[in-house]
Amino acid sequence: MQVSRNFPDSELVDNLRTGQQMDETIRALYRGHFDSLSWYVMNNSGSRQDAEDIFQEVMVSFIDLVKKDKFRGESTVKTFLYSLNRHTWLNELKRRGRASLREEKFEKAQDRVEADAGHHIADREGKAEVMRLVGELGDTCRKILVLFYYENMSMKEILDATDYENEQVVRNKKYKCLKQLEQMIMEKPLLKETLKTLLHG
Repeated sequence: MQVSRNFPDSELVDNLRTGQQMDETIRALYRGHFDSLSWYVMNNSGSRQDAEDIFQEVMVSFIDLVKKDKFRGESTVKTFLYSLNRHTWLNELKRRGRASLREEKFEKAQDRVEADAGHHIADREGKAEVMRLVGELGDTCRKILVLFYYENMSMKEILDATDYENEQVVRNKKYKCLKQLEQMIMEKPLLKETLKTLLHG
């Protein structure tokens, strides 16, 4: 064990390239570098789990680069791993940023559709006409929209009254129902005008 703790860079690289003493070599890399690499991730918006995942990814990449003879020892193993770790984590943060932007856009689209279709549903004068359309959407949509807009139930209460897995699933279903309703309203110019008159008259 004492030997694995003190592998010089050249021996670490040789072992990885040839596949000798792999377990001890990887343990030595972990002991020598995990703390500093994980510190970088955890101090840049990452969790302990993120740090462990990124470290594993870095190790796989490093071993692959060594075996393909792309690590030429122009820097120390420590410097190279730090650079690889930083690059991998920044790419992951960018990927997550793009994902959260997509989620944000989806949420905004949901809110817009709910505002557009929701004000038709909520208006008392236009209820009968809209309810006829809601009926055409099918039992599931009718139940969710009636519970939300007419019974003023929360997502949690609707979840309890239906068989969905969680509140997000209910919210997504409500969004789809509203989107269908909005399209139906847009496809019926006369109804659209009638509703507009009822809402703003």
